[in-house]
Amino acid sequence: MHSRFRSDRRLTVRMTVTLFLLGLLYVAFVAALIALLKSWVLVVVIAAALLGAQYWFSDRIALYAMRGRVVERHEYPELHGVVDRLCAIADMPKPVVAVSDMEMPNAFATGRNPDNAVICVTTGLLRRLEPAELEGVLAHELSHVAHKDVAVITVASFLGVIAGLIVRFAFYSQLFGGGRRDQNTAVVFLGVMGVSAAVYAISFLLIRALSRYRELAADRAAALLTGRPSALASALTKVTGDIARIPTRDLRTAQAFNAFYFTPALGRGPDIARLFSTHPSLEQRLEQLGRISAELGPAAGPGKA
Repeated sequence: MHSRFRSDRRLTVRMTVTLFLLGLLYVAFVAALIALLKSWVLVVVIAAALLGAQYWFSDRIALYAMRGRVVERHEYPELHGVVDRLCAIADMPKPVVAVSDMEMPNAFATGRNPDNAVICVTTGLLRRLEPAELEGVLAHELSHVAHKDVAVITVASFLGVIAGLIVRFAFYSQLFGGGRRDQNTAVVFLGVMGVSAAVYAISFLLIRALSRYRELAADRAAALLTGRPSALASALTKVTGDIARIPTRDLRTAQAFNAFYFTPALGRGPDIARLFSTHPSLEQRLEQLGRISAELGPAAGPGKA
């Protein structure tokens, strides 16, 4: 890693293992589809096209889905100033800065590498946070870029996306197949549905395991870079509490991008949703920041310049 963000070997190992396992799963998935659909050209071309599109255009897709737009310095001078300062401290390229006109307070980073990254915050976040809290959130997102786990989570999420698309394609093909239905078609249909569902479930679990750890790693790196874990803890508490008060129906669109967010878009739903969350619990994150604050001593308090 070429920035001053604290490196995390355990995160690197987890990313490597996750990508390796997902790679094996991807090969098995493609092989199973070729065997079932009897057309390797169709399967390989579609899979390669979708993977390439998600890798190269993930930043544009995420910004479009979350109604984000790139903003210039004269539009948001304070936001640009914080990003400039953090990038100078971290010795890393400045990402593109974007703002999403959403009431939900949140932030996310996306992009395939540090030279092609975007960091986006919502207007709801900008209205709610104090400068030191905003600095902590932005440092958290920049650490994702520096650790390159944004690119990894983007690629990792691809397999679940394509499995879901194939399930839908198979479903509608069977639904509107009409007279072409026969016993062999039904067997292929059930086979594709079963393989895709299994792949989705496995990739879901692997991504959740990586995503939870990478959030703790980003909190830790941001707290050490800024020297103010208490400010990051305050932002976490404030944002999580405000999101919990937003009706779940208003969060549904945002929930598809939970793996990328500073904190997940979870409303007052049942605890089972939090059990499968992409993020560790608020208590876990605050406990870690408390330990870092104790290690840094009085300098880690809110009065640090």
